[in-house]
Amino acid sequence: MSSDTAGKRRFTPEELARLPEFHHPRVGPDGERVAFYYDGTGRNELYVQDVETGERRQLSDGEVPRAARWPIAWGADGDRVFFHLDDAGDEQNDIWALTLDGDAEPVVETPGQATLQDVADDGRLLYGSDEGEQLNLYLFDPDTGASEQLTENDEPVRAGSFSPDGDRIAYATNETEAMENEDAYVLDLETGDSRRLDLGETGSQSYPVDWHPDGERLLVRDDAEDFTQAGVYDLDADSVRWLGDGSAEESSEAFGPDGETAYVLRSESAGREPIVYDLDGGGLRDLDLAEGVASLAGGEHFLADGRPVFTQTTPESRASLLAYDGGATETLIEPDYGDIDPDAFVDAEYVTYESADGMEIGALLYDARDRPAGSEDEVTPGVVKVHGGPHGQSMQSFDLYAQFLVSQGYSVLLPNYRGSVGRGREFQQAILGDWGGAEQEDVAAGGRWLGDREFVDADRLAVFGGSYGGYSAYCQLTMHPEIWTTGVAWIGITDLELLYEESMPHFKATLEQQLGDPEENADLWRDRSPITHVGNMQAPVFVVHGVNDPRCPISQARTFRDALRNRGWEEGPDGDFEYEELEAEGHGSSDVEQKVRAFGLIGEFLERRL
Repeated sequence: MSSDTAGKRRFTPEELARLPEFHHPRVGPDGERVAFYYDGTGRNELYVQDVETGERRQLSDGEVPRAARWPIAWGADGDRVFFHLDDAGDEQNDIWALTLDGDAEPVVETPGQATLQDVADDGRLLYGSDEGEQLNLYLFDPDTGASEQLTENDEPVRAGSFSPDGDRIAYATNETEAMENEDAYVLDLETGDSRRLDLGETGSQSYPVDWHPDGERLLVRDDAEDFTQAGVYDLDADSVRWLGDGSAEESSEAFGPDGETAYVLRSESAGREPIVYDLDGGGLRDLDLAEGVASLAGGEHFLADGRPVFTQTTPESRASLLAYDGGATETLIEPDYGDIDPDAFVDAEYVTYESADGMEIGALLYDARDRPAGSEDEVTPGVVKVHGGPHGQSMQSFDLYAQFLVSQGYSVLLPNYRGSVGRGREFQQAILGDWGGAEQEDVAAGGRWLGDREFVDADRLAVFGGSYGGYSAYCQLTMHPEIWTTGVAWIGITDLELLYEESMPHFKATLEQQLGDPEENADLWRDRSPITHVGNMQAPVFVVHGVNDPRCPISQARTFRDALRNRGWEEGPDGDFEYEELEAEGHGSSDVEQKVRAFGLIGEFLERRL
């Protein structure tokens, strides 16, 4: 433990949970204002901030969701902000608008889920909806108040965006028999003709990302060569020019405001940095931002003076919103640390270890000995925290739950198991048809590796995760029970066949992509369901689930609870397992009170069990 942390006070879980956060920053059409969600009052609200003066105004007063899951968007004239409204996290969104005077009204109300994807200069809205039994694109005309279905695909349609003239739409979907495939398309709104772009190969994933100001080029991405590459697609020539050399993951973000550059995010070793390509052949340049994770802000991306706006975070520093200009940055939104000394947070070390088959797995390690008031002589319990997705990634960004666990004295490992993004198509697609297989060997190997550290007690190891990470926690406790002392399964999956039966149409498509047809592959679906192996469990589990979760319905938790009871396990703090249903919550939550409650529940359980 370094001397500069020895005298610092530990923060409480509630202090950490109540730190204000901003979400989904969007630059306005005039480039002079930024809209964002912020929970400085203790509740998520919508704000607008003037870039020049820094003046911040709260627009909403309880009209927006408590949890900031879904993004916001500016109206074409900059006179209002659109947001998604559901019922306590059930994700059956309608699209609402909030004027700058604070008046809220519904704009698009549909059965099922509606997600706003783009706003045209004339005010038309492009949104996705599953009201037609699959996620397709719809066009809303504010002049008539009517919606028109634009696509009628059997597979989900995503990534919709208007061309600069508003006459065409770019989007991505799959029309092949290869379930993992995604192709980019352009739809002519006048004729209804759709054209597939000549990108990638069958089985690769191609997406349109941004329209060039001239309307004849698209910024695209594709992973046919393993690592995702950024390219510029010429619609007249029907050809693409790739910008990088394919040596690292590079994900397209946006054309520069003058159309002469392209902004791209390069990912390596769980970090992400922005780079800029000169489209006239001038090569590339890195932006001088701190190491960690950077993302280009949404909306117009750029201020009126041409400066790009980024969020920036590291494992030990919370997110800032920055305007960048030639190596200099202006902080638009400072991270709020309350009464916590920012130096109290622990940095993460990027490490690698071998899985059972020799595959190298990258991970982030938080050493609890470095926490305030820690001791170099301590042997700590360990927690393996598994990310969701499965096509997600634990990154070198501020992780609230990792910092919470470290503050309580647990050394934490965040593995990027096979299936994670950031290491190319082959690594990402290695999980297809193998949920509960090799990727769980990766997680198990991470548990063994963590237990082998001289500062970790191998007899006190927990596995913890949410969503697919919750599925992993169940899998670890039922399929690799010898490693773990206990586990926390948050909004996880226990019965894949039941999940399919109850899923929204686009989630059904995702499950088929990942595991094949549920009838043809019924044996696999059953074998990779943790509930099939519940009899193997040895360690106590804490089952936590939101009652309104549409992605992993509450039946997943209740079914597993009932199976434990049928096995003879007793429920309760002194029993064999513990169980908690979270009211008014869906698939996780950013709500302050829910975070306070979550930290309390998890902290108390791990203290009892480890």
